[in-house]
Amino acid sequence: MSLTVVLAEDSPLLRDGLVGVLSRFGHRVVAAVGDAEALVAAARAHGPDIVVTDVRMPPGNGDDGLRAAVALRGERAGLPVLVLSQYMEQSYAAHLLDLGGGPGGIGYLLKDRVSAVAEFADAVERVAGGATVLDPEVVRGLMRRQRDPLERLTAREREVLGLMAEGRSNGSIARELFVSEAAVLKHVGAILQKLDLPVDGESHRRVLAVLAYLRG
Repeated sequence: MSLTVVLAEDSPLLRDGLVGVLSRFGHRVVAAVGDAEALVAAARAHGPDIVVTDVRMPPGNGDDGLRAAVALRGERAGLPVLVLSQYMEQSYAAHLLDLGGGPGGIGYLLKDRVSAVAEFADAVERVAGGATVLDPEVVRGLMRRQRDPLERLTAREREVLGLMAEGRSNGSIARELFVSEAAVLKHVGAILQKLDLPVDGESHRRVLAVLAYLRG
């Protein structure tokens, strides 16, 4: 799958590195910019398959990148957005999750994850395909906030829940835990039942339901 990408990152070195990684995996970066205003202009001009953006960047050096992504998603419902952050900010992740009601994918990764280039490229493709992808560190932070209700789950169910919240499919979870897909399906059913979450065959909505619970 070859994607057109608009990339926003204010560090020239990292920006060039991201362009190189995306190009290596067959994607075309149609614009690589260094500030939020240029991001909005480039996304409007090119209509990309996905936007990949830093959170903190000029002109305000606050959460300008995230706010630009929110604005673009408001203009084009379902625009896939993958946000990169230097730090694990649950408030940023929560804000991004509020965009998750539409058909397009959303993702939040820590920049350290970019060094695992295949994992990063996979996240880009999954978000472009409509999935919800959260950095494992964000998932663990959200789970810690809901420690007591999660006591209903077995240790294995908590493992499965964490992978679900990362946006993994049942097949991916099965491979990660070296179990059958039937076993994963059984665990997922038990998790949704114990946490009083709706059983839904659409994986994106399932992930959002889990994350909504973890956010409390």
